[in-house]
Amino acid sequence: MRLSMVGLSSVDTALTWIDTAIRRLGEEDAPLREAMGRVLAEDIRAEWPIPTQDSAVLDGFAVSAHETLGASAYNPLSLPLIEVAAGAALPAGTNAVVPLEHGEPDEAGRVVVVEALAPGDNVDRQSTVAAAGALLISAGTLLGPRHIGICAATGLTQLPVVRRPRVRVMVARTTRSSTVDSNGPMLCGLVERDRGIVSQYIAVDRRRSALAEALATGGSDIVLLVGGTGPGHDDQAAPALAAAGELAIHGVALRPAETVGLGRNASGVPVVLLPGSPAACLWSYELFAGRAIRRLGGRNPELPHRSFMMTTTRKIVSLIGMTEICPVRCRLAGTAEPIASFAEIGLMAAVNADGFVIVPETSEGYPSGASVNVYRYDDR
Repeated sequence: MRLSMVGLSSVDTALTWIDTAIRRLGEEDAPLREAMGRVLAEDIRAEWPIPTQDSAVLDGFAVSAHETLGASAYNPLSLPLIEVAAGAALPAGTNAVVPLEHGEPDEAGRVVVVEALAPGDNVDRQSTVAAAGALLISAGTLLGPRHIGICAATGLTQLPVVRRPRVRVMVARTTRSSTVDSNGPMLCGLVERDRGIVSQYIAVDRRRSALAEALATGGSDIVLLVGGTGPGHDDQAAPALAAAGELAIHGVALRPAETVGLGRNASGVPVVLLPGSPAACLWSYELFAGRAIRRLGGRNPELPHRSFMMTTTRKIVSLIGMTEICPVRCRLAGTAEPIASFAEIGLMAAVNADGFVIVPETSEGYPSGASVNVYRYDDR
């Protein structure tokens, strides 16, 4: 069931509540090999120069560059044989490396050089990567393989990262319900995508007292309650949240997720009420619950989908006063084709689509040939 459009909060109002009410979680130390994909909690600085001393770039022979002056195929020079491996520190008194293929050891235990070198040739100079105390990675960075590599070069074995949010997923059910729960598994996948941890996934009786008791339970950083968010007699999610803490927002001008709710339990843990319709559950998660989880984990709170400007092949129609999610297929030459809506075919609209367009509440849609911002699913 839909709430009346009268009194619905705007999407911007709901997003502002999330951004104001939810702060990044604290930090924990993670082993270097487990830190990739996590958000760095503190700046990382070089404790010592990188490299710590001049070192060979490749396998070869360490020499003093001035001793190679004049060397050529017509004037080979015989120098002390000092073999050096790639990455090894240069011995004292040397400042260049002759590649293995350019030097020829002789029977006298020396190396014959036929090419002059300059100081620093084939050498990683001390501090060329970073000086002692230099900023290597800023706090808030989403750690990738390159970040792990530079941290390993400093000798770090663990990193301070933002703690992953613990998410309790609850599905409001009736004893007579025979509907297969598709929302729970979908939400667990979405939470994992946003680097949260599903700490509990349970079905809860949808009576108000049972829901209020479940909402008050601790042990998580955010609670997602699915179902019972509408205005019907059996829809008790909103009253239960009001009884368990604070119902800040109930009803948002978002199609297909008008009955989403936001608030906190008595302990201050944020709660998102998600509609039971799978399509509405998906979009209330993407715009609101996902944003909250990403903020808790220190990640970029915006939608985790790449966006591209594309041209519509047909008109997109929307209702003024409602923000609408419109599924599209992406065609050649940068065009986007609107397809059957969530109101028509439910979650299959997302399955059939390559991405979606968000039509703001102030717009009636877009004409054919209009330039629109398309968010693309990463699995296409």
